[in-house]
Amino acid sequence: MIPIYICDDDDAVRQQIQTALHWKIVMENYDMEVACAAASAQELLAAVEDGSRGVYFLDVELKDKSWDGFLLGCELRRRDPHGTLVYITSYGDLAWRTFQYHLEAFDYIVKETEQAGPSAARCLEAVYARLLDERRDPAEVFSFRTGDETRHIPLDEILFFETTPKAHHVLLHTAGSRVDFVGSLGELEEKLDGRFIRVHRAYLAALDKIEAVDWKRNKVRVGGRECLLSRAGKAELRRKLGGGP
Repeated sequence: MIPIYICDDDDAVRQQIQTALHWKIVMENYDMEVACAAASAQELLAAVEDGSRGVYFLDVELKDKSWDGFLLGCELRRRDPHGTLVYITSYGDLAWRTFQYHLEAFDYIVKETEQAGPSAARCLEAVYARLLDERRDPAEVFSFRTGDETRHIPLDEILFFETTPKAHHVLLHTAGSRVDFVGSLGELEEKLDGRFIRVHRAYLAALDKIEAVDWKRNKVRVGGRECLLSRAGKAELRRKLGGGP
């Protein structure tokens, strides 16, 4: 069970977030619970269990001379290095301060632009999806960085990889998305040995996703899309599939 902690000294906002998170957990059957909804940093810290990986919704502007949301985040990072921090703020331009404190916040809920409860519920959905990705067997997930984000995509969802005109960049194709990241097909072919086949110098296709091979037109159909097929790719494909003209 993943514990969720809320700290906001505004009673109405705290209650709104707590209620929204509770109903999101119940409706989606998440393996989570709201362990504490506190009005002060001291109350929250007293409730946090050492060694547990939690999710923390923290108000930035706490009315406390000793604590604000960033100092509280630093203490939580010390106790729970892998916990998830979400900040609640009345201002949308405070993101840079989390970098100043090296806090790696997951998201920000801005009170003035949206209701806090619905925003918190949507945020929890994204947090839970991220935690599920991290729990997957590493052998069954392809992980890579794109921009400032680390993505985890199940291998069985990947159709093929494709080179781009941009040097050292690769496109990853799934049924519903296309993602650009830094890499090379040579490195990917070695890393994903056995499950993907180099059908062309520009394409690395999932072997189990190949639906048809047009040996005359030098193309393969993967997940409803066409990839080029080179002479070397033909030879390797014949060997893998045990057939072909």
